[in-house]
Amino acid sequence: MGFIADALARVKPSATIAVTNKARELKAAGRDVIGLGAGEPDFDTPENIKAAAIAAINEGQTKYTAVDGIPELKDAIIAKFKRENGLSYERNEISVGTGGKQVLYNALVATINPGDEVIIPTPYWVSYPDMVLLAGGEPVIVEADQSTFKITAEALEAAITPRTKWFMFNSPSNPSGAAYTRSELKALTDVLVKHPHVWIMSDDMYEHLVYDGFEFTTPAQVEPSLYERTLTVNGVSKAYAMTGWRIGYAGGPAELIKAMAKVQSQSTSNPSSIAQWAAVEALNGTQDFIPKNNEVFKGRRDLVVSMLNQANGLSCPNPEGAFYVFPSCAGTIGKTAPSGKVIGTDEDFVTELLETEGVAVVHGSAFGLGPNFRISYATSTEALEEACTRIQRFCGNLK
Repeated sequence: MGFIADALARVKPSATIAVTNKARELKAAGRDVIGLGAGEPDFDTPENIKAAAIAAINEGQTKYTAVDGIPELKDAIIAKFKRENGLSYERNEISVGTGGKQVLYNALVATINPGDEVIIPTPYWVSYPDMVLLAGGEPVIVEADQSTFKITAEALEAAITPRTKWFMFNSPSNPSGAAYTRSELKALTDVLVKHPHVWIMSDDMYEHLVYDGFEFTTPAQVEPSLYERTLTVNGVSKAYAMTGWRIGYAGGPAELIKAMAKVQSQSTSNPSSIAQWAAVEALNGTQDFIPKNNEVFKGRRDLVVSMLNQANGLSCPNPEGAFYVFPSCAGTIGKTAPSGKVIGTDEDFVTELLETEGVAVVHGSAFGLGPNFRISYATSTEALEEACTRIQRFCGNLK
C-alpha cells in the first residue's frame, strides 16, 4: 500500500498541461519553441473588464463572498442565459465556481455514486474522463465519426444503460472545434427525452467562438423538456480572454446547485471576489470585441487548415468553432523521422515534431481519438505561419 490514494492511480495528469510544461523546459534550455498546446486566447482581457476589477479592489470588495457567487454576478448570469440562450433561471439555480472546470467537477462529485456511468463522446476534453474517475464513476466513451468529430443519435442510444447518470456534451468542442447544428443537437436530445434517468451536462465554454454564420444552440434551449435535468455550464475564460481570472458558472435545477454549493463550501469556498466583479462587467458590459476577435480567429483557422492540408500525410477538417484544429496524421504512421525513430502513433508524431522542429502540439489519443493531434490557433498569426511551415517541413522529411 503506497501513501498516495489508489483513486489517483486511475487518473492521468492533464496532457495539455504536460505538453505546455515540456515546451517551457525546452524554451528555458534555449530552444526556439512554438507552443500550440494551450487553449488560451492571446488577446489581453478587455480594458473595461480590467477597470472593473481595479475598481473592486479600490472599493474594498476583497472579502469572502457567498460560497457560490455574489448576487450581482448571479444576476448578470441570469440575464446572459435569458438574452443569449432563452433560458430562465433564479438565483438559487445559478452556481459560480473557480473556472468552468470546478463547476463540472463539483457537479460530478455532488451526484456520482460508485459505478454510475457518464457518457463522454470522443474526442473529449482531457479532463472529463479523469474527473468522472476521481468522483468514483465510470466513463463510457462513445466514438465520434472520424471526419466530423460528432456522434450520432444511434451511438448515443447504444451507450445508455440503467446505470447512466450523465451525458457530458461539449459544443463547440475542445479539441476538435466541431459544433453541432440545431438539427444535429435535436437528434441527440430526442434520444435523451426517452431516458428520463439521464442528466445532461452541457459545456458551452466556446459558445461565442463560432464562424461562418454558425448558429449556436444549447440542449435545454433546443429541447425545453430536458430543462429540469440539464446543467448548462459556461464561463468567461475564452470569449472574454479571461483564462487566468478563473470564473465559470452554470444554470441548473436548484437541488443540484445546492449540492454543488455544499461541495464547494467544503473545498474552496468562494471564487476570487475581485474576479467575480470583473465577470459582472464582462457579462453586462460591451460585447463588441467578440466579433472583432472572432474575425482574427477565423483568419487564423483558415490559414492553419490550408497549410496543414498541404503537408504530406496530414488531413485537417475545417471546424465550426472554438480555436482548435484536430488534423489526422494517419498518413505519417509507419514513416521514419529524421531522428531514425519510426512513427507508430500520434504520440510518436508529436514527440518527434517537438524534438525536430520545436513545435509543441498535443497528441489526439489524449483526447480519446487518434491518430490525430490538436493545434490551438489562439496565438499570433506569425507564430502560426512559422509553426505550420515547420510542420510541413517535418512531414516532408519523413521517409
